Amino acid sequence: MNVGVAYADMRQQVWLRLEVPEGSTVKEAIELSGILTKVPSIDLDSQKVGIYGKTTKLSAVLQEHDRVEIYREIIANPDDYKDDDDEDEDDDD
Repeated sequence: MNVGVAYADMRQQVWLRLEVPEGSTVKEAIELSGILTKVPSIDLDSQKVGIYGKTTKLSAVLQEHDRVEIYREIIANPDDYKDDDDEDEDDDD
């Protein structure tokens, strides 16, 4: 069965396609993909995973052509990126 495994951080994007046995789980696909060796900072005990943008469990059984995604923690503070124009939105001088 053909599936994909994807991960992205600020330094890299990894997209791997692989064949897994029918009935494979998300965790099995991640392990078989070799992504844990390519990106040793991935920690499946703390990071969430999903299939096509919907979070799921590592034990979820995959279907043909599923894309497994490993999510990283978002650490940006929205206030750090506040647009200067946002402060004067109601000011119609």
